[in-house]
Amino acid sequence: MSNHRLPQPDRPWVMRTYSGHSNAKKSNELYRKNIAKGQTGLSIAFDLPTQTGYDADDELSKGEVGKVGVSIAHKQDMQTLLDGIPLGEMNTSMTINATAMWLLSLYIATAEENGVDQAELSGTTQNDILKEYLSRGTYAFPPGPSMRLIADMVSHTVNHVPKWNPINICSYHLQEAGATPVQEIAYSMSNAIAVLDSVKARGQVSDEDFPKVFGRISFFVNAGIRFVEEHAKLRAMGKLWSELADRYGVEDEKLRRFRYGVQVNSLGLTEAQPENNIQRIVLEALAVTIGRDARARALQLPAWNEALGLPRAWDQQWALRIQQVLAFETDLLDYPDIFEGSIVMDGLVDELVTGAKAEMAIVEENGGAVEAVPYMKAALVESHSRRVSAIENGDLTVVGQNKFTSTEESPLTADAEGGIMVIDPEVERELIEAVENWREGRDQEAVDKALADLAAAAANESENLMPYSIAAAKAGATTGEWSSTLRDVFGAYRGPTGIGDATMHGDNESLEALRERVEEVSETLGRRLKILVGKPGLDGHSNGAEQIAVRARDVGMDVVYEGIRLTPSQIATSAVQEGVHVVGLSILSGSHRELIPAVIENLREAGVDVPVVCGGIIPDHDVQPLLDAGVARVYTPKDFELNRIMGDIIELVAERANAQAPAAV
Repeated sequence: MSNHRLPQPDRPWVMRTYSGHSNAKKSNELYRKNIAKGQTGLSIAFDLPTQTGYDADDELSKGEVGKVGVSIAHKQDMQTLLDGIPLGEMNTSMTINATAMWLLSLYIATAEENGVDQAELSGTTQNDILKEYLSRGTYAFPPGPSMRLIADMVSHTVNHVPKWNPINICSYHLQEAGATPVQEIAYSMSNAIAVLDSVKARGQVSDEDFPKVFGRISFFVNAGIRFVEEHAKLRAMGKLWSELADRYGVEDEKLRRFRYGVQVNSLGLTEAQPENNIQRIVLEALAVTIGRDARARALQLPAWNEALGLPRAWDQQWALRIQQVLAFETDLLDYPDIFEGSIVMDGLVDELVTGAKAEMAIVEENGGAVEAVPYMKAALVESHSRRVSAIENGDLTVVGQNKFTSTEESPLTADAEGGIMVIDPEVERELIEAVENWREGRDQEAVDKALADLAAAAANESENLMPYSIAAAKAGATTGEWSSTLRDVFGAYRGPTGIGDATMHGDNESLEALRERVEEVSETLGRRLKILVGKPGLDGHSNGAEQIAVRARDVGMDVVYEGIRLTPSQIATSAVQEGVHVVGLSILSGSHRELIPAVIENLREAGVDVPVVCGGIIPDHDVQPLLDAGVARVYTPKDFELNRIMGDIIELVAERANAQAPAAV
């Protein structure tokens, strides 16, 4: 046998489909179908209330329940979600961060009530809170207590759940927020250092066992369309991880291994000509499977229509079949590493490692990853601003969006729902009723005691919170109660927006014309044109809102942007207090049909009569109802020209100002 072939083809990676919606019963049915179709690992998507620690009946949960994932409030929900799935055999990934300890507690409680000891469980909790402050927004507690929760989970799993990956350092969402490959590498590695140091400082794992901590840390990486560079990025991350193993004295080759899973890029998926997303996904999947020495251990692919809305089961099946064709029809798994000795690949890896080390040094100068969150957030906002401007200017080609835009009508989006899944609004009412019934039927005294014990442990820095969290799960506490208990001890937190330090990018000539128009309108108004950019509900994907806020500032407007997670009444109150001339709302979670009319209603009740515009992942069939509700303009992902949007907004205010001009005169 020649050495350019393997004696036997490699085993394929774990194939997952990121899925979950509505309630536990419907999601369980979906999981069983996916497993029957050949999916080899479970990947659970939770809805935003579950991710951020609220029950379905909380005011902030309105419109968000069951939308971007499954709603899990208590142990019975988890039992239903996992019904019929062999927990002692299944490798389960849970995309959960702020409430990761709680969801793992529910998972352990469910397993043990089904006769499976926690020591037998295998899987991963994402549990990466720093990237939530930077890019995704589903945080619940301040950084210090959040890092304690992570460290306590790591310590518990190393000691009691040895096959579980307690944290998935997640660079995926950094790229979604605009990170360059260098930033993605540097910030995720800096994050890993912060986690390792936090676990060591907690002192709950012996020095002898600390290499096991290193060995249980995995990564969740993004793979973009520049697939050669993206493959080099993975090799660079492996090289830096090996250097960190030396730093922490890890000698066992198995524990030193850089282990990562991947979801390929969603940022580059387009609403325009969405069929182009299929070839993007295939190429991005190729990047993380083609080279044996840097092959992903697990892979999940987005569906072609995720820029439009929630994928259907058929769309997710298509994404799974892409993986299966790569693994079982091509010869990817037949060869040793095909990039060994490549001048191009070695050069790219060295370039990325050098750049990442330089950026890691800056993070270290800013106090390490926890203290450097404001620096990293501002850097990502600026990096994303450069990307948006490059697309606007045509310097970065996106096929079907800013080049080759003539198109035939797509049969893929021709159905009544526009080619996506739409969650029945009745789901939210049913889940509110279900959690209320759960509270009425449980042993309240046992729940109260378990939550009191959790609060007392949280107030004692030396306690590991994981056993108390498991006890609360077994007693029947809810997601909202667990989070509320810890919020009472740890306090609330609002992350940095990053817009203050972002540098202007874009076409200077167009910007100058917009600035002149802002000056004219401001003179008519008698003061500076002011916009409020708001994100109602629990959607933490703030990238678009941040770019609107930065560009509005750059064209000369006064900007009010208070970050994520606001109720409609809070947005209306802010509009009154700030005296804004226009309100811009951003929602990507599918809750626009409920929350945007609610904001407009609150504005009217507060006596605010200004134009309201909105943007986000909004299907075509929802545009007219929003206009009927009083929205002046609706922007979707195909509206990528920020200067055009700015021009629209300025003229909306100008029209209103001119209408009032005679009375003012």
